[in-house]
Amino acid sequence: MNAATIVLASDGPLTQEHHHELALANGRAKKIRKAAGVAAFNGWVTGIFAALSAPFALFSFPGFFVTVGLSVIAYNEFRGRKRLLQFDSSSPTLLGWNQVGLLTLIIVYCLWTLFVGLTSAGPFAAEMEAEPELANALGSLGEFDYLYKVLVVAIYGTVIVLSAIFQGLNAFYYFTRRKHVEAYVQTTPEWVLDVQRMTTPA
Repeated sequence: MNAATIVLASDGPLTQEHHHELALANGRAKKIRKAAGVAAFNGWVTGIFAALSAPFALFSFPGFFVTVGLSVIAYNEFRGRKRLLQFDSSSPTLLGWNQVGLLTLIIVYCLWTLFVGLTSAGPFAAEMEAEPELANALGSLGEFDYLYKVLVVAIYGTVIVLSAIFQGLNAFYYFTRRKHVEAYVQTTPEWVLDVQRMTTPA
Protein backbone atom coordinates (compact mmCIF):
# COMPACT_ATOMS: atom_id res chain seq x y z
CA MET A 1 0.00 0.00 0.00
CA ASN A 2 1.41 3.41 -0.88
CA ALA A 3 0.89 6.90 0.51
CA ALA A 4 -1.51 7.93 -2.28
CA THR A 5 -3.79 4.96 -1.57
CA ILE A 6 -3.94 5.80 2.12
CA VAL A 7 -4.85 9.41 1.51
CA LEU A 8 -7.63 8.44 -0.92
CA ALA A 9 -8.97 5.75 1.40
CA SER A 10 -9.19 8.10 4.38
CA ASP A 11 -10.38 11.00 2.22
CA GLY A 12 -8.07 13.35 4.08
CA PRO A 13 -4.69 13.68 5.78
CA LEU A 14 -2.83 10.72 7.22
CA THR A 15 -4.44 9.27 10.32
CA GLN A 16 -2.86 9.33 13.77
CA GLU A 17 -1.85 5.72 13.29
CA HIS A 18 -0.04 6.61 10.08
CA HIS A 19 1.79 9.50 11.77
CA HIS A 20 2.78 7.14 14.57
CA GLU A 21 4.14 4.66 12.02
CA LEU A 22 6.14 7.47 10.36
CA ALA A 23 7.54 8.59 13.72
CA LEU A 24 8.68 5.07 14.55
CA ALA A 25 10.29 4.72 11.13
CA ASN A 26 12.10 8.05 11.50
CA GLY A 27 13.51 6.83 14.80
CA ARG A 28 14.79 3.64 13.19
CA ALA A 29 16.39 5.65 10.38
CA LYS A 30 18.65 7.69 12.69
CA LYS A 31 21.76 5.64 11.98
CA ILE A 32 21.22 6.02 8.25
CA ARG A 33 20.70 9.78 8.51
CA LYS A 34 23.78 10.05 10.72
CA ALA A 35 25.81 8.32 8.01
CA ALA A 36 24.37 10.78 5.49
CA GLY A 37 25.56 13.61 7.76
CA VAL A 38 29.06 12.11 7.82
CA ALA A 39 29.02 11.92 4.03
CA ALA A 40 27.94 15.56 3.79
CA PHE A 41 30.78 16.62 6.12
CA ASN A 42 33.34 14.57 4.19
CA GLY A 43 32.02 15.94 0.91
CA TRP A 44 32.32 19.57 1.99
CA VAL A 45 35.80 19.12 3.48
CA THR A 46 37.07 17.30 0.39
CA GLY A 47 35.44 19.88 -1.88
CA ILE A 48 37.17 22.72 -0.01
CA PHE A 49 40.55 21.02 -0.40
CA ALA A 50 39.83 20.49 -4.10
CA ALA A 51 39.09 24.20 -4.49
CA LEU A 52 42.26 25.16 -2.59
CA SER A 53 44.37 22.86 -4.79
CA ALA A 54 42.82 24.14 -8.04
CA PRO A 55 45.38 26.95 -8.61
CA PHE A 56 48.21 24.39 -8.53
CA ALA A 57 46.45 22.30 -11.19
CA LEU A 58 47.40 24.92 -13.78
CA PHE A 59 51.14 24.57 -13.23
CA SER A 60 51.90 20.91 -12.49
CA PHE A 61 50.63 17.43 -13.28
CA PRO A 62 50.60 16.37 -9.59
CA GLY A 63 48.49 19.44 -8.81
CA PHE A 64 46.09 18.57 -11.62
CA PHE A 65 45.95 14.95 -10.48
CA VAL A 66 45.12 15.95 -6.89
CA THR A 67 42.50 18.52 -7.88
CA VAL A 68 40.66 16.16 -10.21
CA GLY A 69 40.88 13.30 -7.73
CA LEU A 70 39.55 15.34 -4.83
CA SER A 71 36.75 16.74 -6.99
CA VAL A 72 35.62 13.25 -7.98
CA ILE A 73 35.74 12.06 -4.37
CA ALA A 74 33.74 15.08 -3.15
CA TYR A 75 31.14 14.46 -5.86
CA ASN A 76 30.82 10.80 -4.87
CA GLU A 77 30.38 11.74 -1.20
CA PHE A 78 27.41 13.96 -2.05
CA ARG A 79 26.04 11.36 -4.47
CA GLY A 80 26.34 8.66 -1.80
CA ARG A 81 24.64 10.92 0.74
CA LYS A 82 21.69 11.47 -1.56
CA ARG A 83 21.35 7.75 -2.21
CA LEU A 84 21.58 7.00 1.52
CA LEU A 85 18.64 9.33 2.17
CA GLN A 86 16.73 7.40 -0.49
CA PHE A 87 17.58 4.18 1.40
CA ASP A 88 19.59 2.73 -1.48
CA SER A 89 21.41 -0.28 -0.02
CA SER A 90 24.30 0.12 -2.49
CA SER A 91 25.15 3.64 -1.24
CA PRO A 92 27.26 2.54 1.78
CA THR A 93 29.42 0.46 -0.56
CA LEU A 94 29.89 3.44 -2.88
CA LEU A 95 30.88 5.65 0.05
CA GLY A 96 33.20 3.02 1.52
CA TRP A 97 35.12 2.54 -1.73
CA ASN A 98 35.18 6.30 -2.18
CA GLN A 99 37.16 6.57 1.06
CA VAL A 100 39.50 3.83 -0.17
CA GLY A 101 39.96 5.91 -3.33
CA LEU A 102 40.78 8.99 -1.25
CA LEU A 103 43.32 7.00 0.75
CA THR A 104 44.90 5.76 -2.48
CA LEU A 105 45.09 9.32 -3.83
CA ILE A 106 46.79 10.55 -0.65
CA ILE A 107 49.29 7.68 -0.60
CA VAL A 108 50.20 8.09 -4.28
CA TYR A 109 50.71 11.83 -3.84
CA CYS A 110 52.80 11.37 -0.70
CA LEU A 111 54.97 8.68 -2.29
CA TRP A 112 55.54 10.86 -5.34
CA THR A 113 56.50 13.80 -3.12
CA LEU A 114 58.81 11.55 -1.11
CA PHE A 115 60.46 10.28 -4.29
CA VAL A 116 61.03 13.80 -5.59
CA GLY A 117 62.25 15.05 -2.21
CA LEU A 118 64.70 12.19 -1.70
CA THR A 119 66.12 12.07 -5.22
CA SER A 120 66.51 15.78 -5.95
CA ALA A 121 68.66 18.48 -4.43
CA GLY A 122 67.29 20.20 -1.35
CA PRO A 123 65.78 23.68 -1.53
CA PHE A 124 68.96 25.30 -0.14
CA ALA A 125 71.37 23.67 -2.60
CA ALA A 126 71.27 26.38 -5.27
CA GLU A 127 71.63 29.24 -2.78
CA MET A 128 74.53 27.64 -0.92
CA GLU A 129 76.37 26.74 -4.12
CA ALA A 130 75.93 30.27 -5.44
CA GLU A 131 77.13 31.82 -2.17
CA PRO A 132 79.95 29.77 -0.64
CA GLU A 133 80.26 32.18 2.29
CA LEU A 134 76.72 31.25 3.29
CA ALA A 135 77.71 27.61 3.37
CA ASN A 136 80.77 28.42 5.49
CA ALA A 137 78.63 30.31 7.96
CA LEU A 138 75.77 27.82 8.26
CA GLY A 139 77.48 24.50 7.70
CA SER A 140 77.91 21.97 4.93
CA LEU A 141 75.36 21.45 2.20
CA GLY A 142 75.26 17.77 3.05
CA GLU A 143 74.00 18.45 6.57
CA PHE A 144 71.20 20.68 5.32
CA ASP A 145 70.28 18.18 2.64
CA TYR A 146 70.15 15.35 5.19
CA LEU A 147 67.93 17.34 7.57
CA TYR A 148 65.64 18.32 4.72
CA LYS A 149 65.17 14.70 3.63
CA VAL A 150 64.53 13.57 7.21
CA LEU A 151 61.86 16.26 7.50
CA VAL A 152 60.25 15.21 4.20
CA VAL A 153 60.10 11.57 5.30
CA ALA A 154 58.71 12.50 8.72
CA ILE A 155 55.97 14.76 7.33
CA TYR A 156 54.72 12.61 4.47
CA GLY A 157 55.20 9.37 6.38
CA THR A 158 53.00 10.78 9.14
CA VAL A 159 50.38 11.88 6.60
CA ILE A 160 50.27 8.35 5.14
CA VAL A 161 49.87 6.72 8.57
CA LEU A 162 47.18 9.14 9.77
CA SER A 163 45.31 8.91 6.47
CA ALA A 164 45.38 5.12 6.61
CA ILE A 165 43.81 5.28 10.07
CA PHE A 166 41.24 8.01 9.36
CA GLN A 167 40.16 6.95 5.86
CA GLY A 168 40.31 3.29 6.87
CA LEU A 169 37.93 3.93 9.77
CA ASN A 170 35.69 6.02 7.51
CA ALA A 171 35.54 3.26 4.93
CA PHE A 172 34.79 0.65 7.60
CA TYR A 173 32.03 2.85 9.03
CA TYR A 174 30.40 3.26 5.62
CA PHE A 175 30.65 -0.44 4.73
CA THR A 176 28.97 -1.42 8.00
CA ARG A 177 26.02 0.89 7.30
CA ARG A 178 24.80 -1.39 4.51
CA LYS A 179 23.25 -3.86 6.94
CA HIS A 180 21.34 -1.01 8.60
CA VAL A 181 19.93 0.21 5.29
CA GLU A 182 18.92 -3.30 4.23
CA ALA A 183 17.29 -4.02 7.60
CA TYR A 184 15.44 -0.70 7.50
CA VAL A 185 14.05 -1.30 4.02
CA GLN A 186 12.95 -4.82 4.94
CA THR A 187 11.16 -3.78 8.14
CA THR A 188 9.57 -0.52 6.98
CA PRO A 189 6.23 -0.40 5.11
CA GLU A 190 6.59 0.61 1.49
CA TRP A 191 4.24 3.58 1.85
CA VAL A 192 6.44 4.97 4.67
CA LEU A 193 9.53 4.66 2.47
CA ASP A 194 7.69 6.48 -0.32
CA VAL A 195 6.70 9.33 2.00
CA GLN A 196 10.25 9.64 3.38
CA ARG A 197 11.80 9.61 -0.08
CA MET A 198 9.41 12.28 -1.33
CA THR A 199 9.92 14.54 1.69
CA THR A 200 13.70 14.20 2.04
CA PRO A 201 15.48 17.44 1.08
CA ALA A 202 18.12 17.21 -1.63
